[in-house]
Amino acid sequence: VQLVESGGGLVQPGGSLSLSCTASRTVFATTTMGWYRQAPGKQRELVASINTGGRANYTDSVKGRFTISRDKSKNTVYLQMNNLKTEDTAVYYCNARAWEYWGQGTQVTVSS
Repeated sequence: VQLVESGGGLVQPGGSLSLSCTASRTVFATTTMGWYRQAPGKQRELVASINTGGRANYTDSVKGRFTISRDKSKNTVYLQMNNLKTEDTAVYYCNARAWEYWGQGTQVTVSS
């Protein structure tokens, strides 16, 4: 297993969750890391990414609500998700772009 994810779960609308993804030092140091999500019946989409220099990009639907960050001392990338909406419900996957590695996926469900 190249990428190990943790976090996710069930939360009410307006709540928060945090995801984390740990890679090997070599993988983490050499590539952009990203979080994707896939909802039932939909294509997988890029949610956020962060390059080795710390520059982050977000899809429009999560701007201002989600924050991606990376900690090189822990070889870990995080996705802090605030003000969650029902439409954020999906399986979230971590990705190491240049290596084409994927995490195992973690379910995020936003429901009252």
